[in-house]
Amino acid sequence: MSLIVIGGHSRSVGKTSVVSGLISTLPEFEWTAVKITQYGHGICSANGEPCDCATGDHSWAVTEERNRSGDSDTSRFLAAGAVQVFWARTEQGRLAEAMPTLRERLKLAPNVIIESNSVLKFLRPDLYITVLDPSTSDFKNSAREFLDRADAVILHQSDKVPAWEAVSLKPVADRPIFRVSPPPYVTPEITEFVRSHLTKSDSPIEKADA
Repeated sequence: MSLIVIGGHSRSVGKTSVVSGLISTLPEFEWTAVKITQYGHGICSANGEPCDCATGDHSWAVTEERNRSGDSDTSRFLAAGAVQVFWARTEQGRLAEAMPTLRERLKLAPNVIIESNSVLKFLRPDLYITVLDPSTSDFKNSAREFLDRADAVILHQSDKVPAWEAVSLKPVADRPIFRVSPPPYVTPEITEFVRSHLTKSDSPIEKADA
């Protein structure tokens, strides 16, 4: 099994588009795709809608996507050609509770691609790619924490000074940087980079170092 993680520094920077693009351009890997969403207070992980029931029995949920219409992020993964898609939803800081179930769902998958930063606390991927957009000022703590683990960067083309503050790209200065002008988010160069780095693993889903 090969495991790829696609992260990014904020919402709406193209993470889902990158995952969908790689699924589409690398169909021979028969991807199982996963989107991980962590919600704040007042959001129910059972259905992702606002509610007042964010208690112990609603702290996390892992469901399989079956809708191929492309109307949601996970549906887009199926529409792109994924063999199977899961949506893991947890309260902020409780992803660890969902990981045993997620690992069980993934253990027979030939190859896995996950949209998340925080999953790097629990899994050691063969490849981690982060998506950065200099025009978006928000920079998630999880993206900062794992920036130095990125094997490559997909960077939105921009002539402007980055809008984010107190963030240095020195940790990835020696990594491949693929500049994109969306759409598309996945270029032939990115596809070839990923293909060349996919490796087989004897251990289906390895745990990250503590």
